[in-house]
Amino acid sequence: MRALKQRFGRPASAGRADPAPSRLKYRLQRWMLTPGIRFGLRFGVPFCLILAAAGGYLADEERRADLLALVQDARTAIEQRPEFMVNVMAVDGAGPSVAQDIREVISVDFPVSSFDLDLEHIRDVITGLDPVRSASVRIRPGGILQVDVVEREPALVWRSREGLALLDKDGIHVAELGRRSLHPDLPLIAGKGAAAKAEEALRLFAAARPLGPRLRGLVRVGERRWDVVLDRGQRIMLPARNPVPALERVLAVNEVQDLLERDVAAVDMRLAGRPTVRMAENAVENWWRIRQLNGGGQ
Repeated sequence: MRALKQRFGRPASAGRADPAPSRLKYRLQRWMLTPGIRFGLRFGVPFCLILAAAGGYLADEERRADLLALVQDARTAIEQRPEFMVNVMAVDGAGPSVAQDIREVISVDFPVSSFDLDLEHIRDVITGLDPVRSASVRIRPGGILQVDVVEREPALVWRSREGLALLDKDGIHVAELGRRSLHPDLPLIAGKGAAAKAEEALRLFAAARPLGPRLRGLVRVGERRWDVVLDRGQRIMLPARNPVPALERVLAVNEVQDLLERDVAAVDMRLAGRPTVRMAENAVENWWRIRQLNGGGQ
């Protein structure tokens, strides 16, 4: 009995080890289950090892130079492939002189790789030319650098101290003009600051169309107002504000009374409430002579 008790009466746990982990092992297992730790062990440690190996390899200057040369050679081989080479430049929308100016300012040595072309810079250089209003630059299939240009249209001839120049409708300089006879159809403006008021000048020319060939041009006076210059030395002196209605008033009077067909030197409209007519010098002399004769007869 004692033997049986000794064999079967002993507790079941007395002969086996405790399966529960220790506190340190438990904490270590929980720590290993953390997502950040698992990601670091799976990816971070290999990355650091590779980075350390690469750093050790590139620590040698000669190795770095060889690697850079290898990369540069590979890049050059790709960039200089035939499909990436630009061989010619085509300029559309520009006249011969403007096209020649564009080729001179671009000065690209063809053939050249398309990777070496800064299209935005080329466009900015072209639009910096006076005759060019806008431009677009692109590379066409076949290795063609395509430049499409919209030129400024000359609208006025400006006479200044520097000579004659062509202006567009916005008063922007288009080109120098050697002789007035090269553009006899364009209206003429003169005076300092006239270019800044090109739009107003065009409105005045439109209003003065009934004057026909008698109109010689506009002169900017004091950088604040216009004089309309006609043949026979006549002038219409316009106010600084609302010059177009003032000119239309003079033309309306001229249509009814032939004001500008008389011996009038100037029509002064600078004061809207008191327009003034100044007679020509010979007309004044004739008037005084007639008055004296009439006075002597009395």
